[in-house]
Amino acid sequence: MIDFMLTLCIGAVIGYLFFKLKVPGGMMVGSIIGVSALNILTGHALMPATAKLSAQIIAGAFIGVSVEKEDLIRLKKIWRPAITLVSGMMILNLISGYLIYKFSPLDLVTSLMCAVPGGMSDIPIISADMGADASKVAVMQFIRLVAGIGFFPGMIAFIARRRREDITPVKVNTRKSVVLKDPTIVFLTTMTVAVGAGLVGKAVGIPAGALLFALVSVIILKMTKHKAWLPKWIKRLAQVLSGAYIGSGIFMADVLEIRFLAIPAIILLLGYFCACMLIGWFIHNKFGMSLKESMLAATPAGASDMALIASDLGIEGTDVVVLQIIRMLFVVLIFPQVINLIVILAGR
Repeated sequence: MIDFMLTLCIGAVIGYLFFKLKVPGGMMVGSIIGVSALNILTGHALMPATAKLSAQIIAGAFIGVSVEKEDLIRLKKIWRPAITLVSGMMILNLISGYLIYKFSPLDLVTSLMCAVPGGMSDIPIISADMGADASKVAVMQFIRLVAGIGFFPGMIAFIARRRREDITPVKVNTRKSVVLKDPTIVFLTTMTVAVGAGLVGKAVGIPAGALLFALVSVIILKMTKHKAWLPKWIKRLAQVLSGAYIGSGIFMADVLEIRFLAIPAIILLLGYFCACMLIGWFIHNKFGMSLKESMLAATPAGASDMALIASDLGIEGTDVVVLQIIRMLFVVLIFPQVINLIVILAGR
C-alpha cells in the first residue's frame, strides 16, 4: 500500500510539474518519467492492473463526452472527406508500422501501435492491454504530438502563404459549453454508465474493451439524455494513472533501448508528413475544402489543439475539429481491432 501511494504521489507531482511547464501531454509524460525514475532507482514503483482499467474507462468516457450532436449532424455533409481521412490514416498506420517492424527491433504489435495516429492519453494504455511495449508506444506518441503541434502548423502556414490563402487569425472557434444545474448528479451518472459499460467491455475480452464500451455508452447517454459531463481533474487523474502504470513497468534495460527508437521516429514523422501532404491535397482537390483546412485535418494532433491552431490560420468553420474528432473515434474504436487481427493472422 505504501509503495502504491508513493508511486501515485510521484506520478501526480511530476506530472503536474510537466503540465505547468506546458509540455505536450505533460500530466502523462511527467507521470511516466517520475514513476520510471522511482522504479529504476528504488524498485518500489507499484501500480495494480486496476489502474490501467480505471484509466481506460475514464479515457473512453472523456472521448464520449467530447462528441456533440452537431458533430454527428455535420457528418452528413463531410462524410466523404471523413472516409478519405480515416482510410488514409489506416493505410499510413499499416505501412509505417510495418516499416518500423522491419527496420527496428520492435515487435509487430508494438510497431503498429507506435504508428497509430491516436492520442497521448489513450493509445499507450490500449497498447498495454494488447501486449505491446507501452513505454515505447508512449515515446512515439509523444513525438507525434510534439510534431503535430510544433511543426505541421508552421509548414501548413508556409504553404498557405505561398498559395496566397488568407491566414489572418480569427476568433477561436470553441466548442459549446452547457451550464449544468446539477453537475454532481450528471458527473456521477456519466461515471456510473462509463464504469458499468467499461466492466462489461473488460469482461468481453476484446482489445481495449473497457475504453471502447465506456466511450460508446457515454455517447449514447449524451445523445439520448443530452447530459454527460466530466470535470477536467478526472481526466488529469486518468493521465496520471496511465503514466504511472506504464512507468512502473520501465527498467534500466528499457531506458537503454530508447536509442533504438531513432529510426522508428524518422519513419513515423516521414509517414505523417506524406499523409498530411497527400491526404490534404486529395481532400482539397476532390471535395473543395481549402488546402490549409484539409492539411490541418490530416495533421496528427488533437481536436482541441486543432481548434486553436485553426483559428490562428484564419479558419472559421468547424470542419477541421469535426474531422479530428471523427479520426479520434475511429482510431480508438477500429484501429486496435484491425491491428489485433493482423497480429493474430501473422502469428506474432
